[in-house]
Amino acid sequence: MRLLLVEDTVELAGWLQKALTQKGFAVDWVADGVAADHVLQTEEYALVVLDVTLPRMNGLEVLARLRRREQKVPVLLLTARSALAQRVQGLNAGADDYLTKPFELDELEARLRALLRRGQGQLAQSQVIGQLERDNQGCFMLNRKPLRLTPREASVLTTLMRRPGHPVSRQHLYEQTFTLCDEASQESIELYVHRVRKKLAGSDVAIVTLRGLGYSLECQQCG
Repeated sequence: MRLLLVEDTVELAGWLQKALTQKGFAVDWVADGVAADHVLQTEEYALVVLDVTLPRMNGLEVLARLRRREQKVPVLLLTARSALAQRVQGLNAGADDYLTKPFELDELEARLRALLRRGQGQLAQSQVIGQLERDNQGCFMLNRKPLRLTPREASVLTTLMRRPGHPVSRQHLYEQTFTLCDEASQESIELYVHRVRKKLAGSDVAIVTLRGLGYSLECQQCG
């Protein structure tokens, strides 16, 4: 899942970006509120981790602008331990959760995954398409056996499962799989689609290329 981290402390941001990437997230990082406000208008994210105290524009204003645009992406605020007023103000402004500094990585990950389960609509519950199943923890089964996927392969398949039987553009797949810092070209997504195709081979579910439109996850036996 693609996540935006907004944190101005370089050491903390670098540690979080590396740690969350190892946990399977694709993490973009910006260091100030103006940059965050801009990127949230131009990119799509599954989650936002937003520090309150930021240069150029504070996190609460970033959050307020986000909600005024009626963007519903889940937001977890990072606040100082003593900043009770900020936490209350943030929750009232539309934050979905908050975490006080310092914090443990395991708690942050647990809170992020809880927000994902709450915010993913139809994928918050297990989803079945033919012999393919994705549970509410993001684990895949194919013909009742675990389907082993890399984080980027899982991102491709998760994105396609959101709209089964409908085209998903290569651009959208790319945006959900790679971060702004990745040097991969948009054509790189074809490699991951190819890998997932191979892992689905022999089942009743396949990724179909729709010329000029992108890709579609199709079930051959589903009515």
